[in-house]
Amino acid sequence: MQFDLILFISAAFHLCLCPFTKVEESFNLQAIHDILYLKANFSEYDHHVFPGVVPRTFIGPLVTSALAAPLVFLLQFQEMNKFFSQIVVRAVFGSCVLFSLMKLKRTIIHIFGTHVAKWFVLISASQFHFMFYLTRTLPNIMALPLVLMALHWWIRRQYMSFLWASAAAVIIFRFELALFFGFLVLFELFYRRISLLKVLRIGIPAGIVCLIITVGVDSFMWQRPLWPEGEVLYFNLILNRSSEWGTSPFLWYFYSAIPRGLAFSLIFAVLGAFFDSRIRRLLIPPILFVFAYSFLPHKELRFIIYVFPVFNIAAAVACARLWMLRFKGPFRGFLSLAAASHLIGNVLFTAFLLSISATNYPGGYAISKLHQLESPDANVSVHITNLAAQTGVTRFTQCNSNWNYDKRENLTVDSPEFSVSRIFFSKLKLVTHQI
Repeated sequence: MQFDLILFISAAFHLCLCPFTKVEESFNLQAIHDILYLKANFSEYDHHVFPGVVPRTFIGPLVTSALAAPLVFLLQFQEMNKFFSQIVVRAVFGSCVLFSLMKLKRTIIHIFGTHVAKWFVLISASQFHFMFYLTRTLPNIMALPLVLMALHWWIRRQYMSFLWASAAAVIIFRFELALFFGFLVLFELFYRRISLLKVLRIGIPAGIVCLIITVGVDSFMWQRPLWPEGEVLYFNLILNRSSEWGTSPFLWYFYSAIPRGLAFSLIFAVLGAFFDSRIRRLLIPPILFVFAYSFLPHKELRFIIYVFPVFNIAAAVACARLWMLRFKGPFRGFLSLAAASHLIGNVLFTAFLLSISATNYPGGYAISKLHQLESPDANVSVHITNLAAQTGVTRFTQCNSNWNYDKRENLTVDSPEFSVSRIFFSKLKLVTHQI
């Protein structure tokens, strides 16, 4: 357990250096804010005014809010700045991901041994993208705890739990995970470790139960009959409109996303497959998933983040093997040194990417600076532009109850919604120049 603190320290470091969020995280984060602060005042929830391109499920925000509520209540009781609640919410959610990752680590101990599990922790903590994303309320990351638990049960061949976790992740959070789990199921069917009848006997009821839950909860929250992931599937697969957000070459995941996500550990993941036949079998379904997912033209690294822990298991097997043989001759000693040194390379690469990411939230820094310049008791109206809302401004950053925050588009300084003084606008210009 003490060794696992490395993961929490790494995640906390990423969270503290990048406390603001981007537009892709906004629905879940705004929903969590509204559940915690507006409670049953559903008509004031953000999604009624700004629903986004496609609807998302409220189940993730409801669970996260329930877990974070005691800490947020304590912050409110102490009259702390509301922005601290955003950090607490992200920390609580990130802890859910990490606890699932530690569950997977225990399975690694069971299958591959303690040394491999320790290398797995070190490798995971040293990489940028997984640690950066795990506290972010993206739809992909909302599904990540279930994915990690499903992997844990898949490796242990506990198929009932695996199929229930898979059904929940697919039906409620990310339907494209049907590809990922589908390849895992096909893999088990091929090796005759599970029968098709058993898959259907468990999978169909699990899918129906999860569908009833998400349709019931989300239809109530959105005030219309709704299966969120069904609409997302129609938008992405049938209409193929996701390409409006940019396209990438077919092999982009293989030559760009995976190398950046794994950093120097990629070399050892390949070696792990060479060293251990179990790793080769373990890697086949994730690689097939990435290949199949490459047919969709719109690509982002976070879409395949589920495969990184599996690749890190492979890298950990190689590093543990090389480290155990470090006294078996000069060449093996050199290889063991390379295995240890690659962690330093990962950390340096992470520091480089983290330094860039920390400067990528001008909206968040601008509103934070604005709160420092103007009295919280002043009669102030703040127009949150589209760019500011995309780069860090959330309801958690709207800290002063006396101020009027408005992010409607097409508003101008002369709009009747804004009656502000010249002093305020001079300070606003100062903020812009400092950012």
